[in-house]
Amino acid sequence: MKMAALFHALADPTRLLILVHLKTGEHMVKELTEHLGLAQSTVSAHLACLRESDLVSVRTQGRASLYSLAETTQLTTILAQAEKLASSSVSGHRWHEAHPHQSLEV
Repeated sequence: MKMAALFHALADPTRLLILVHLKTGEHMVKELTEHLGLAQSTVSAHLACLRESDLVSVRTQGRASLYSLAETTQLTTILAQAEKLASSSVSGHRWHEAHPHQSLEV
């Protein structure tokens, strides 16, 4: 069950972009909404999914919630392997063509 939740969390391009942003360090929801150009409620829902999968952790500082990657080394390994699998398979969707200014590297 936990493995299914992990793959569900990694299956969404927006959640992958959030993980990429969190690689640079802690971010508040407001910062992520500005980076991604999405509504606060959308980013919060994606962060909740990532938290449920133990990919993201949160800490409070005053009234602010700061999000960061939970397991940087393990997550980097998972995403690197996934990118290798994706690049070696024939796929109808090509990540880099659809998102030319974004990288999956975490």
